Amino acid sequence: MSSAINPAHTAKLLRVMLVTLMLSSMSAMMFNIVLPELSLEFNLSLAQVSWMSAAYSLIYAVGTVTYGKLADRFKLKNIVTFGLLVFAAGSIIGLLSQSFGMALLARCLQSVGAASIPAVSMLIPIRYIAQERRGAALGMAAAGLALGSAFGPVLSALLTSFADWRWLFSFPIALLALIPFYRSYLPDDTGAKSIFDWLGGILLGAAAGLVLFGFTNVSWLSLGLGLIFLALFVWRIRSAAEPFVRPELFRNRKYSFMILVAVVVNGIGVSFYFLTPVLLSRVQALPPYWIGMVMVPAAIVSAILGRKAGKLADRKGNAFLYTIASASIIIGFVLLSSFAAAPGWWIAVILILGNVGQSFMMITMSNTVSQTLPKEQAGVGMGLFSMCGFITHGMASGLYGIIAEWTAETSVNPIHQDSGSAVFSNLYLVLALLHVGVLVFYLAQFGSNRKLQAITTSSGNGAKS
Repeated sequence: MSSAINPAHTAKLLRVMLVTLMLSSMSAMMFNIVLPELSLEFNLSLAQVSWMSAAYSLIYAVGTVTYGKLADRFKLKNIVTFGLLVFAAGSIIGLLSQSFGMALLARCLQSVGAASIPAVSMLIPIRYIAQERRGAALGMAAAGLALGSAFGPVLSALLTSFADWRWLFSFPIALLALIPFYRSYLPDDTGAKSIFDWLGGILLGAAAGLVLFGFTNVSWLSLGLGLIFLALFVWRIRSAAEPFVRPELFRNRKYSFMILVAVVVNGIGVSFYFLTPVLLSRVQALPPYWIGMVMVPAAIVSAILGRKAGKLADRKGNAFLYTIASASIIIGFVLLSSFAAAPGWWIAVILILGNVGQSFMMITMSNTVSQTLPKEQAGVGMGLFSMCGFITHGMASGLYGIIAEWTAETSVNPIHQDSGSAVFSNLYLVLALLHVGVLVFYLAQFGSNRKLQAITTSSGNGAKS
């Protein structure tokens, strides 16, 4: 049973969580633009140095669900303390690295520590914030992610313009200053003592990692091995006395539906952060720094409105916020499809609609998922939800990279007339139509307060079959 947080500490804890997520998100985004520099310095191919990003993503995805499972057994304050210490240790090693192998090891250690942050930030609102105020807390988390995602590439470009790339490792060290606040504000609650299913966790991690690697590198062998490990994981959770994930979690129909929705929505949303920079580079010929600047206004607006969106979900319901978010994204995609060849400042304005909608979407999806889970499965359930999002991000990025290489003579959208950006225009229009379909599906499953109240009530008694 979770202890209560001192009401005077709640707002302070959420602000600490916002800063943690911002710095963590910044670190995740910073190294992408310096990969060519690493390739030259260490005389390696771009594919080889890309492991700096790929390894981070793989460990981050698997680590999130692992920490979520551990959070069902151990004190949350101890988990976040361990995570931040490892994150900082990796940063210090990276600062001192003199070889690519050492830098890669440092990046992996950073990811091991950083993976605790999304798990903890999801569980703090679920465990310690009343349901009627949970949306506002999730909005704070979304604001931190939005700020970090925007400022990470910009600060990376700025810092490396006058300093060595190793200094990019330095930012997470500041997180050490936040440990005393977590130790003070989080209660000393512990979950149920049980045996940790390490074999199940390893099988799930191997399946997720191999599938992601196989998809992004077009390796049928990796995909096949990933599916084999996934089958072994299913066998394990059905046969183990205390499995890593209890099978009844997947028999929770509403939870499974939300995982499906999240996979599609995350896959579509990646286009704002991956496809749009490619458009700006190829069509507008903007340098990396200015591409980063185009992305900043949308992130700032998303951060400002994040908490307000969470409060709106608390007052009006998740379905109401989801509809607003979906409408904003659909309009953003239609405008991008119509004006894909527009100047960068115009794209920056359109991105405000898309990024704000995506930020709102993450708030309402997290809130909806949390209400489908019984308390004893909240940690691993939210961890799986996050892991699916990270894996989808990697797979969608690879898919968009392939599509961006296609050519199209004309645009399906009659408003768009530029042949050089026709393939982007067509893809944005397809994504808008996909979002319409997902909106209909979501509203059919969760579209009334009465439905959501029934879900919440049943999750208090156990997973719904």
